Amino acid sequence: MSTGADTKATVGDISNDGNLNIAQQHSSRRGFCSFRHGMALILQLYNFSICTQQMNLSIAIPAMVNNTAPPSQPNASTEAPSTESQHYWNETLKGFKAVAPAYDWSPEIQGIILSSLNYGSFLAPIPIGYMAGIFGAKYVVGAGLFISSVLTLFIPLAADAGVALLIVLRVFQGIAQVMVLTGQFSIWVKWAPPLERSQLTTIAASGSVLGSFIILLVGGLLCQTIGWPYVFYIFGGIGCACCLLCFPLIYNDPMNHPFISAGEKTYIVCSLAQQDCSPGWSLPIKAMIKSLPLWAILVSYFCEYWLFNIIMAYTPTYISSVLQVNLRDSGILSALPFVVGSICTILGGLLADFLLSRKVLRLITIRKLFTAIGVLFPSVILVFLPWVRSSHSITMTFLVLCSSMTSLCEAGVLINFLDIAPRYSSFLRGLMQVFAYTAGAISPATVGFFISQDSEFGWRNAFLLSAAINILGLAFYLIFGSADLQDWAKEQTFTRL
Repeated sequence: MSTGADTKATVGDISNDGNLNIAQQHSSRRGFCSFRHGMALILQLYNFSICTQQMNLSIAIPAMVNNTAPPSQPNASTEAPSTESQHYWNETLKGFKAVAPAYDWSPEIQGIILSSLNYGSFLAPIPIGYMAGIFGAKYVVGAGLFISSVLTLFIPLAADAGVALLIVLRVFQGIAQVMVLTGQFSIWVKWAPPLERSQLTTIAASGSVLGSFIILLVGGLLCQTIGWPYVFYIFGGIGCACCLLCFPLIYNDPMNHPFISAGEKTYIVCSLAQQDCSPGWSLPIKAMIKSLPLWAILVSYFCEYWLFNIIMAYTPTYISSVLQVNLRDSGILSALPFVVGSICTILGGLLADFLLSRKVLRLITIRKLFTAIGVLFPSVILVFLPWVRSSHSITMTFLVLCSSMTSLCEAGVLINFLDIAPRYSSFLRGLMQVFAYTAGAISPATVGFFISQDSEFGWRNAFLLSAAINILGLAFYLIFGSADLQDWAKEQTFTRL
C-alpha cells in the first residue's frame, strides 16, 4: 500500500515531467475506453451480483409460500402441487425440474425473513469501511462477493431446515455484502477524478439496478419452470464466477495497476493532487458528530433506503397480489421499473458531471437539485399509487416513474460524502450503511405488519409512511447539506497506530 507521502512525491514527479493539460487532453481522447471506466464496469458487475443475491428471495418467496399448509406446522414443507401445464413441458425440462417445497409463512414471518439480511449489518460497515480505507479494498470487496455467493447456494437447504437457520444464514450473508458495498468506495477515492466522480460511481451503482431487473425478469420464470431453488443456485454460481474472473483486474489505485497507460495514470494522479485522499489513521469522531452536513447525509441515507428496501423487497409481491398476475408475469412486470432506473442512474451521473464541468451549476446545487427531484416525485407517486390499482397500465407507469426518479439520488446525496470528506470515504460509507441497514431492517417488517393488519389499506398506509419519511429527510438535507470540504477532513498530522 502506498502512503500519502509516496503519492505526493509521485504527483510532484509527474507535475515536473509532464503537463496536466496534456494529460487531460489525452484522457478526453480515450473517453469511455479508459481503464477507469473499465474499473467502473467491473464494479458494476460486482454490484450486479450482489443485488441479484439480495433480490432473489423477494422474487422466490411467493413460490416458497404455501397458504394452504396446516397452520399448526409453521415450517412444515409440502410438495408443490402439480398442475396441468406441466404436461406441456418437454421431457428434458421434466427431468431437470426439481421438487420444490413450500412453507406456511405468515406475512409477519415473510417480512422478518426479508429484512433479516440487514440484521447483522448495523455494526459491520464501520470497521469494514475503516479497514478498507487503511489496507485497501481489493481483498475486502473480493472476499465479500465470494462469501455472499457461497451462502446464496445454501439458502434452499437453510429454508428447508427451518426459519431460524434461514435467518441466521441471511444475517451472515448481509455482513458479507456489506464488505462489497462499503469497501468499493475506497477504490473510487484513488480512481475517480473530481469532474468524473458522478459518472464513474453511477456506472458502478447502476449494476445494482440492473441486477434487480435481471433477477425479476427471469426469477419468476425459473420458479415456474425448474423450481425456486434454482434461483439461488444460478445466481450464487454467477457471483462465484464473477469474483474469480474480475478479482485479478481490480487494484486499489492506478499507480500499482500493470495495465493502465502512463497518460491516464498521469491524469488521474494530477487531478487528485489538490485533495488529500490518503486515509487517516485517527478519526476526528467529535468533529464528525458535530458536523451538520454529515448528519444531513446520514439522515437522507436512512430515508432513501427506507423506500429503496421496500421497492426491492415488495415490488414482486405488490404486483402479484394487487394486479393479480401469475408469478412469471409478475417477475417480468417487476423488472420494468428497474431497467429504466438503471438507465436513469447512468444518465443522471453523466448529466451531473456535465453541469459541473461546464460550470452551469455549483456542486452543492447539483447535489440538492438531483436529490430533490429523486425524492419529491417518487413521494407524490407513492401517495397516489393505491388509488390507481384498478388500472394495470397506470400502476406500472407509476412504478417505472418512481424507480427512475429515485435513481437520480445516486448523483445527489448518495455520493455527497465523497465531496465533504474524501480521505474518510470508506469509513463514512460504512457509517452511512449503518443507517441504510437500519432502515432496511425496519421497513420491510413494517410493510409486512401493515399488510397483515389490513390487506386492503395496508399498502396505502405503507406508502404514505414512506412518502412522509422521504420528505422529512429531504427537508433536513436541503437545510444543512453541503459540498464543501470539511475542516475535520483536511490534511492533518496523524499518529499511526
